Amino acid sequence: MGQARADEYAEFAAARAGHLYRSACLLTAGDTHLAEDLVQETLGRIYVSWRRVARVGNPAGYAQTVLTRAFLAHHRRRSSTERVTATLPDVAAASGDATLRVTLLDALGRLPAKDRAVVVLRYWEDRSIQETADAMNTSSAAVRTRCVRALARLRDLLGEDVGEYARP
Repeated sequence: MGQARADEYAEFAAARAGHLYRSACLLTAGDTHLAEDLVQETLGRIYVSWRRVARVGNPAGYAQTVLTRAFLAHHRRRSSTERVTATLPDVAAASGDATLRVTLLDALGRLPAKDRAVVVLRYWEDRSIQETADAMNTSSAAVRTRCVRALARLRDLLGEDVGEYARP
């Protein structure tokens, strides 16, 4: 890779890394270590094919697609020796309502991986149904079905008064 392309990639990576990390945190339901790994894997894959990616009309969208697919692939291949725990690691307190954040991340974490990916892409990333389907390599009908089921599951987990979690 030439110096100009390397500089272009470095600028892209610096500009998108924060957004990719926030999306990865939502996909992983707050597992910051896995989120960092997914972002690193995403940026590594993009670096390898940067010449082609740079020509794409929307490299940021491409990066989100790579991140989503990396998350789904990780979930499929997770080793049987890994154990999910209910305890969260110590983290610095963030500004905002920490109880709300933990409640929502817990609810997201209880969704199956593909449902979680649909919710994050559709409602956090604000993607269309077709864009979500393309990112997940599935049909738009499957995305619509997963949206309905995931939102119903979130309503069950959060209670009927979901409005209390929304900010005014």
